[in-house]
Amino acid sequence: QVQLVESGGGAVQTGGSLRLSCSFSRRTYSPYVMGWFRQAPGQEREFVASISWSIGNTFYSDSVKGRFTISRDNAHNTLYLQMTSLKPDDTAVYYCAARDDPTNVKWDYWGQGTQVTVSS
Repeated sequence: QVQLVESGGGAVQTGGSLRLSCSFSRRTYSPYVMGWFRQAPGQEREFVASISWSIGNTFYSDSVKGRFTISRDNAHNTLYLQMTSLKPDDTAVYYCAARDDPTNVKWDYWGQGTQVTVSS
């Protein structure tokens, strides 16, 4: 079992920036891909961004492309999400997730989530 722990959420005004972090406990763990998702009140969880853990290929949802940057620090088992030009629509609980199997669409591990609130 792998535990994912997010941090870095908070409250900012429109146009502000935040950086989320997600660390995992098992030092020998090497996922195929890690990603960020978010869930706003009353809405379904949605994909934000992903990164292949070994190569570093990234993918973003259209709603955050150009404003958010996903990155990872393999040596420190940490995933990041740098968020800039934040908007009230970005308000949500943000979750990191990891997937081991490249052929499986199901994500294997999830963090507990961190709240991001953007005020106008």
